[in-house]
Amino acid sequence: MSEPATVDTPLKKLVGDKTAKALATHLDLHTAGDLVYHFPRRYDERGEHTDIRSLDVGEQVTVLAQVQRTAVRPMRQRRGNLLEVTVGDGSGGVLTLTFFGNQAWRERELRPGRWGLFAGKVTEFRGKRQLNGPEYVLLGEGGDGEAAVSDEIEEFAGALIPVYPAAAAVPTWVIARCVRVVLDTFTPPDDPLPGTVRASRKLVGLGTALTEIHRPSSKEELHRARRRLKWDEAFAVQLTLVQRKHRAADWPARPRPARSGGLLDAFDARLPYELTAGQRDVGVEIAADLAAPHPMHRLLQGEVGSGKTVVALRAMLQVVDAGGQAALLAPTEVLAAQHYRGMLDLLGPLGRAGELGSAEHATRVELVTGSLGAAARRRALGEVASGAAGIVLGTHALLYEGVDFADLGLVVVDEQHRFGVEQRDALRSKADQPPHVLVMTATPIPRTVAMTVYGDLEVSTLSQLPRGRSPIASHVVPAAEKPAYLDRAWRRLREEVTAGHQAYVVCPRIGEGSASEEEPPPVDDNGRRPPLAVTEVAPLLAEGPLHGLRIGVLHGRLPADEKDAVMRSFAAGDLDVLVATTVIEVGVDVPNATVMIVLDADRFGVSQLHQLRGRVGRGSAAGLCLLVSEAAEGSSARERLDAVASTSDGFKLAELDLEQRREGDVLGATQSGHRSHLRLLSLKRDTELIRDARAEAITLVEDDPELTRNPALAASVAALVDEDRAEYLEKG
Repeated sequence: MSEPATVDTPLKKLVGDKTAKALATHLDLHTAGDLVYHFPRRYDERGEHTDIRSLDVGEQVTVLAQVQRTAVRPMRQRRGNLLEVTVGDGSGGVLTLTFFGNQAWRERELRPGRWGLFAGKVTEFRGKRQLNGPEYVLLGEGGDGEAAVSDEIEEFAGALIPVYPAAAAVPTWVIARCVRVVLDTFTPPDDPLPGTVRASRKLVGLGTALTEIHRPSSKEELHRARRRLKWDEAFAVQLTLVQRKHRAADWPARPRPARSGGLLDAFDARLPYELTAGQRDVGVEIAADLAAPHPMHRLLQGEVGSGKTVVALRAMLQVVDAGGQAALLAPTEVLAAQHYRGMLDLLGPLGRAGELGSAEHATRVELVTGSLGAAARRRALGEVASGAAGIVLGTHALLYEGVDFADLGLVVVDEQHRFGVEQRDALRSKADQPPHVLVMTATPIPRTVAMTVYGDLEVSTLSQLPRGRSPIASHVVPAAEKPAYLDRAWRRLREEVTAGHQAYVVCPRIGEGSASEEEPPPVDDNGRRPPLAVTEVAPLLAEGPLHGLRIGVLHGRLPADEKDAVMRSFAAGDLDVLVATTVIEVGVDVPNATVMIVLDADRFGVSQLHQLRGRVGRGSAAGLCLLVSEAAEGSSARERLDAVASTSDGFKLAELDLEQRREGDVLGATQSGHRSHLRLLSLKRDTELIRDARAEAITLVEDDPELTRNPALAASVAALVDEDRAEYLEKG
């Protein structure tokens, strides 16, 4: 009898060196626990339809299908035959499997009527979906070639066939065989979930869940297994967040109460417009947080143009009134410089302490970026260190050694998703005591994401747009199907310029072989042409459809002073058209810009497109956003663009974006560089379960803050929310 396997048993002891190496190399699975927690992505049922028509070109798939017919024909370019096997799902969808070389045995094996699992990468040839040389395993009894796959069939003896996240070198049936080997000797860990929680929430035991998720005895048992394992994921995240919030309540912070007759009152008196009701309400919440003896940790979300910057500036002035300093961290120099100019304009004499004509109790506003010259940098850092600069704006340059504050009381992080954990924490560490923190995002956040990722923050939402903001019309321009529509788009842009307005043209790539942070790979795996590039498109437009217009170029690889000069020229109206990358995605505010044409729009995400189009319609004239794409009608990429064009509701689009992203990305997997630990939990579909898990977490942490009486649960949480992700949640 073989030795029992535990979660820590190396796979090479269970499945052999060769298979273990493949699992480690291609799927990052090293131990029995890794494999047992590598859950099926779905379950097929014999005779059940797999919707082949929904497969996307380039997708790595495993489909359950039935052989319909086979055909052998000689190859034209070389000796030998080509075997074409047509398989279908019974609902009209078909795939062609192609095998090169003389393989008569395969033709006999893949005879019409046989069902099998077929794995490979979807390609398209002459309008037909196909898999070239796919891996496969046949299901059922009898027939030539059956011996070749008989060892695999045992994995699929049940009615429900697990289909695993796989790799070309490790297909799903190999994973299934390995899972069977491991489960035959696997001893699950003691159930870490407190019995009271398990009973009150009617959850099955961990050992049962881990068995049934891989080898379900029925659909009902599978549902119960998935619910338990989803609960574990949700509970681990919520415990981490609730513990973090509980600890933060004990941190000391210097209160920064509002002061009557100070800078904030003077600023409100000189504002050229009235605050919206939402801005006033959020301002009251933030003012109360700042006056408390514990650090504020608040997320301010709002649509593009909802007035978050003014809310943040009012909070900064309250801190300055209380004797402290406030720092705003922006993701790009373009945005930092724009905040600087915008705040100076809003503050007027209130932001020019020491200058002729300044107000009596004015402060100073300083900009700290990496492109400052030596003399300007020394002067700015002196103002920051002395406390003369009450408001400090900058990029990651604020984080460097040598940037010292006299009394940092508030940190505002703009577009917080653009910063890593270490960057945000480095700025907070420049204060003697934990400063108050306000993080802002113009990307609307679905409720479950806010609850799961930002569960330790108080959340404020600005949903009301300031008066004077114009509507933005959005349309998809199908360039491949109707090239005349693209010609019309350029004419429409010229009409706007003739009317005295300005325009953006956005490309997904800089060009010239650059590999910057904003640069996607030039060619994808499906052989599509490279994404259009700014440096290539701009001259073509200047010589072609936009000939005679004043065209500027902006991207992240330009020197900082050149970027600033281009933005100043565009803002001043000296340029008609700005051809740019996503460097303009956040914060760029040119009210005279009314039209945006996004080229290769299908290469951008939903939220990114929503952010981009928010750059137009910021004045009194209506905005127009044209999404140019070669994506075919009915494709998922085209449907995504149609959805963006159909609504300006950022929260609806955020839900769509969430549907199309891996859940792990939401939990900061990109920051940590580790694979996602949210394997089953869906932030969209499991709202109620997440809410229940949070309620249980609050109850448990109130009774046992550090889980000292629940050590097994603490260890389980540590395993599911690993150190990097816990740090992301802790500091985020």
